[in-house]
Amino acid sequence: MVYLKSAEEIELMRESALIVSRTLNLVAEHIGEGVTPLKLDKLAHEYINDQGAVPGFLGFGGFPNTLCISVNEAVVHGIPNDKPFSSGDIVSVDCGAVKNGFYGDHAYTFAVGEIDLELENLLRITKECLYLGIEQMRKGKRVGDIGFAIQDHAEKHGYGVVRELVGHGLGKTMHEDPQVPNYGKRGRGKKLSDGMVLAIEPMINLGTKEVLMLDDDWTIITADKKPSAHFEHDVALINGEPDILSSFEEVENTLEKRGMNPLRMTLQSISKSVV
Repeated sequence: MVYLKSAEEIELMRESALIVSRTLNLVAEHIGEGVTPLKLDKLAHEYINDQGAVPGFLGFGGFPNTLCISVNEAVVHGIPNDKPFSSGDIVSVDCGAVKNGFYGDHAYTFAVGEIDLELENLLRITKECLYLGIEQMRKGKRVGDIGFAIQDHAEKHGYGVVRELVGHGLGKTMHEDPQVPNYGKRGRGKKLSDGMVLAIEPMINLGTKEVLMLDDDWTIITADKKPSAHFEHDVALINGEPDILSSFEEVENTLEKRGMNPLRMTLQSISKSVV
């Protein structure tokens, strides 16, 4: 069942989403060569609590940490450990927070040090997929329109689109209906309506779309061990149009100040620039 949110509930969700955004900005301030995932996890845990919120992932289904930190071939759900990042890594950091009874849940993939052009392109295309999917979140369209836009753009560039893991509705629980696959057919699936809030999250692989789960029963990796990228926003449908509740702005300002190319793009610019 799809739960449509009131204007007041959407603003509460925006507050939760922006707590996650600020947490990801904290990650942007500290991530780098020699830093460990566990350090980032500790910083995030303390920050979320300081905001009067609680970590959304900690204990969810038994997950043991505040952040999902997935490095290189890890697609999602990586458990933070004490292995330092190296220059050339790409790192998906997925974060959730709950405040006023509502979840925020979004993600950013960071480049550590110098990455090669192949990985730069993967990050750029995956982020473009995110905004192209968001562009389709309009009243009267369907979930399949979102998935088609993401799949079409990724596969044009020869990338694999993960099937086993999908975006989702968001609200008082982290995973609500409808599911939002990153693949699909135009005009198929649940019709989109005002009051929907979706977590749209392309997971795009440099190689095959196939994935495996590690023995920790959480970490999902690519079957061919090639890198994967992941970006996620929380998006509400208001007056027939998408309203992004989360934000990459602070993250990208911080990365820019640190001399780390943030690959900036916006919903307003993406449909005009992508071919």
